[in-house]
Amino acid sequence: MEKWKKICKKLLFPPAWLAVPLTLVSIGAPIVVFLKDWEETPISYIVYALSAYTAAVACAFSVKALPEWCQRLKTAAYARPAGSRYMTDAAFRVQVSLLISLGITLAYSVLKLVSGIVYSSLWLVAVALYYILLSVLRSVLLYYMYAEKGERDILLEYKQYRLCGYIMLVLNLSLTGIVIQMVWKNQGFHYPGTLIFAVAAYTFYTVTVSVIDLVKYRKYKNPVLSAAKAIRFAAALVSLLSLETAMLAQFGGDESFRGWMTALTGAGVCAIVLGMSVSMISKANREIGIRMKNAEKE
Repeated sequence: MEKWKKICKKLLFPPAWLAVPLTLVSIGAPIVVFLKDWEETPISYIVYALSAYTAAVACAFSVKALPEWCQRLKTAAYARPAGSRYMTDAAFRVQVSLLISLGITLAYSVLKLVSGIVYSSLWLVAVALYYILLSVLRSVLLYYMYAEKGERDILLEYKQYRLCGYIMLVLNLSLTGIVIQMVWKNQGFHYPGTLIFAVAAYTFYTVTVSVIDLVKYRKYKNPVLSAAKAIRFAAALVSLLSLETAMLAQFGGDESFRGWMTALTGAGVCAIVLGMSVSMISKANREIGIRMKNAEKE
C-alpha cells in the first residue's frame, strides 16, 4: 500500500524539470491537433491523455501550493499602504477591479472589431460595439467613484444606478435584434486560426470573475458597486453567447441543431439582462421616491 502511495505521489507531483515541459506541450499540442484536423487520429488520443494527466498534476499542485502562496501575498499586501487599502477598502478594491476589467474588455473589443472588419463579420462588429458601449458605461461609473469627495450622495448614486439600467435595457434591445437576425438567417461565424482559444480564455475569465463579484459584493449596499457588477455580468453573458456561436459554427452538428441552440441561449441571455435592467430601474425608482419623500418631510 505504501508503495502505491509513493508511486501516486510521484505521478501527481513530478519534478519541475518534467512538469514545466509537460505543461507547455499540453497547451500547444491540442492547438496543433485542431489546426491539422487530427481529431480522429491516434495522435489526438495521446494528446488528450497527456492533457488530462497534466491537468491532474496542475490541480494537485494548486491544492498543495495555493493556500501558502495566498497567505504570502496577503502578508506582503498588508505590509504596503496601497495593498492594505486594497484588502480593507471595498470601494477602492472595486475601483481597481473596474480599471483592470475595463482595460481587458477594451482590448478584447478591439480584437473583435478588427477581426470583424478583416473577415467581414457583422456579428463580430456588433458584439465589439456592444462591449465598447458597456466599457463607456463602466468608465462613467469609474469616473464618478474617483471624483466622489466627502459624504456620499446616495440619491445621486441611485439616479446613476437607474441610468445604467436604462442604458442596459436599450443595449439589450439591440442584442435581441442581433440574436433574432442570427437565428432567422441561421448565421454563425468560424473563427480563423487560434482566435477561438482567445475567445474561450476571455469568456472563462469574465464569467468566473463576474460570478465571484456578484456573490462577494452583495453585502455592500452601494448602488454604484451594484451597477458595476451588473454591467460585468451582462458582458459575461454576451461572451458566453458569442463563444457558443463560434463553437457551434466550428464544431457543431446540423443547421437545425445550431439554430435551436443559438435561439435558446440567446433568448436566455436577453431575458436575464432584461430582468436585471428592469430590476435596477424598479429598485432605483423605489429608493429615489422614498428618499425624496423623506427629504420633503424634513
